[in-house]
Amino acid sequence: MPIYEYQCTRCRNQFQHLILKSGEEERLSCPACGETDLKKLISRVVYHVSGSERLANYDPKVRQSDNFYKDSRNIGLHAEKQAEKMGVDLGDGFRNKLEKLRTDPGSVLRDSE
Repeated sequence: MPIYEYQCTRCRNQFQHLILKSGEEERLSCPACGETDLKKLISRVVYHVSGSERLANYDPKVRQSDNFYKDSRNIGLHAEKQAEKMGVDLGDGFRNKLEKLRTDPGSVLRDSE
């Protein structure tokens, strides 16, 4: 069951829709204005990379793109890679704090108040 992205030709609204049955796409209309003349968009493909894969693929010598630094899942990756290289176990406390930072980076500010 694919999720497709569309853009309305009238109001330019972009939206997603899950297609459950064949023929459903022909009856689709823009949720903002009701227009039925829609353009199907080509979406980015997203796939999940596990934490261990992310760590294995991280090379601290390679300059990363700006998007790398905007992705909170990369917080602490350098420290993990260096610890792995030195054979040091950073412990559960470090891993728990790192996971909290990755899932809720704003928690650092809230917890320090």
